[in-house]
Amino acid sequence: MPKRPRTPGRVRAARQSARVTVASLAGFYSALYALDQPVVAVYALFTPISLGVLSPIPGGGRDRARTVLFVLPVAAALTALGTALAVTTASAVAGMLVVGFTVSFAAAYGPAPASVVPGLLLFYVLACFPPYAPDTLSQRLAGLLAGGALLVLCELLLLPAPPSQPYRARVASALDLAAAAAVAAAQGHRHGPERARRLREAGQALRLSQAPPASRPTGAGRTARGLAQAGAATRRVLDQLARMAERPESAPVGDPHSEVLLRGVAAGCSSTASALRGASAVRGPEALEEMVADFVAVRGRPSGAVADTEVKASQKLLEYRSDVLASAASAMTVQAAVAVAIGGRRHAPGLPHGQYWYAEPPAARLFAVRLTGNLTLRSVLFQNAVRTAVGLGAARLVAGVLGLSHGFWVLLAVLTLGRTTAGATWSTVRSAAVGTLVGALAAGVLIFEAGGTVDVYAVVLVPAMFVAFFVGPIAGPAWAQGLFTLVVAAAFSQLTPASWRLAETRLLDVLTGCVIGLACGVLAWPAGARAEVRRSMAELLRAVAPLVRLTVLAAVGAPGDPVPRRAAAEDALRLTRHRHRIAEGAYAQFRTEGGRHPVDGGPDWHVALNCASHAVVGSLWLTRQEYGPAPPDALRWAREAVEQLATAMDRAAAFPSGGVRARPTPLPPEVVSAAPASVLPVLVDIDNWLHTLAADLAAIGGGRPDETPPVQDAGTAPGSPAHSGVASSAGSRRPRR
Repeated sequence: MPKRPRTPGRVRAARQSARVTVASLAGFYSALYALDQPVVAVYALFTPISLGVLSPIPGGGRDRARTVLFVLPVAAALTALGTALAVTTASAVAGMLVVGFTVSFAAAYGPAPASVVPGLLLFYVLACFPPYAPDTLSQRLAGLLAGGALLVLCELLLLPAPPSQPYRARVASALDLAAAAAVAAAQGHRHGPERARRLREAGQALRLSQAPPASRPTGAGRTARGLAQAGAATRRVLDQLARMAERPESAPVGDPHSEVLLRGVAAGCSSTASALRGASAVRGPEALEEMVADFVAVRGRPSGAVADTEVKASQKLLEYRSDVLASAASAMTVQAAVAVAIGGRRHAPGLPHGQYWYAEPPAARLFAVRLTGNLTLRSVLFQNAVRTAVGLGAARLVAGVLGLSHGFWVLLAVLTLGRTTAGATWSTVRSAAVGTLVGALAAGVLIFEAGGTVDVYAVVLVPAMFVAFFVGPIAGPAWAQGLFTLVVAAAFSQLTPASWRLAETRLLDVLTGCVIGLACGVLAWPAGARAEVRRSMAELLRAVAPLVRLTVLAAVGAPGDPVPRRAAAEDALRLTRHRHRIAEGAYAQFRTEGGRHPVDGGPDWHVALNCASHAVVGSLWLTRQEYGPAPPDALRWAREAVEQLATAMDRAAAFPSGGVRARPTPLPPEVVSAAPASVLPVLVDIDNWLHTLAADLAAIGGGRPDETPPVQDAGTAPGSPAHSGVASSAGSRRPRR
């Protein structure tokens, strides 16, 4: 019978279990038997467990070791604080509330801080329990530092985890493919279904969900924000070039202006890919920006090769050039974002400032923006922090009032078994209770049979710990709690003489923690992100509606004072960005809670986020320059079309089944023929933009627009160019007139 192949998840779990077991037991046995320091032994045992098992630190061995070294001072501070506040139950509970919220809320800063939250909380939990022994602080810190140092050595030397592919490498590979496609389009090789398929696949690979957690640029710093924006803009370049390859009939033959700009796009993509790999210096978008300026100056005039004076031919040429311009605008965005992320630039000249708002502020300001943006009851990160703090505070209060001998296990159960929804919490605690019961029975048998022989516990602890940390993360909470019960029984029996009642205490403490965790799950936002994602998406769409309306009126030069109108558009843009951040956080948690895929029914939140991104970036590009007032007929059309879309956007916020079919009035041929050359391009851009947003609205409810829009990235950062360019590059355009 052939052997069952080893899966990567099992291999990773086995290696991590080996590292944590060696680090924990090396410190535990050395401190307990060689130095006769039981307090040092306890902290040397739990430090690798908290940072190696309880904290799923992402990345390779070097990344994990670096993270452990970075958080050790924080762990030491929390241990000192817990030791000082253990003087009374009231002070310990108050500290638990503050520490629980503060540390949990640090998850807003990115995947690395979020991964160490459970482990850091464990340090305060372990130190804030009786006995109040401030004189043992030095021993506690010594054990903590010894355990941390051993874990760092094991992460570096003992079966180290392989490094994950950097996100910048993914972007560089995608840019190489985009450069080749742009050259092919410039040479006239426009019909390429296979090339279009490869371009779309490369774009899908840039989705943050497809990248390892350690490499996802979701942090609050300048580098992470820049790489996230560069990845989103690269997806736009790939998508635009794929659409051009799929629709050869839309491309006029022999348009020299488009060919020149496409070659500039290829050169810009190639140079940026080289910079991301470190093979060349980072270049800004200045060269491509000059080419775009030259292209914009002539794009309203037909070239000699397409000197057809018919309205349809002229409009066809303008639409194709709008596609080419969108590709160039996305390529400029990539170059500018990379220059900010890894080139140290603090500004992006010539491009909409709102896209690169993170370039100028210092790092502290960027972190403050991320923090304040989530200080709202509508933030799931805020909700999670409150739920965690209240649960841990209640557990500490119960353990202190009842005088539980191992009350630490109550808080550990709340910390490890709590989930973001009541249903998930009930499922977890039910399995954990069964596992703990079985584990307690096994631990009781072990203690009874060992009869106080410490050598038996010392021998059993080694395989028990390895199996617990190997099987637990794979098999689920029942196995994890059952095996860990056996581990703590074998460990604590070596510290003090134990009877079978130790297993009974462990069972009661875990059950107490399960009850507290379940109560918090029922009382504090029991629906998790399911209810919040609908609410936040609705608020996001309601913010987008006035943004689109004000953008169009500002772009076509509607009568009235333009200064208040532009100020109102900027206010709408800021509100949309804020609500976009909140909606992204809700959606991210919704996916971790097992939210339904659109094919199973319900709105497609993925598309709702991208609809807002398209609106934000389209607004930035459409209002970046003055086009002059539009003729009355064009102004009348623009008002009618944008009002139709804005009304549909408000209706879509209720998420009716089947979505909302928005059909903005198409740009009439008589308006195209009568519009001045300086205004006609922006009218075409607005027309494309509105129909793209309409296609997004239809797709939110699972409906199909006239053409199926390409899949977009749910993790696009606010202000990132998911619709990078003055014409839309996502969603489908209406049928050709």
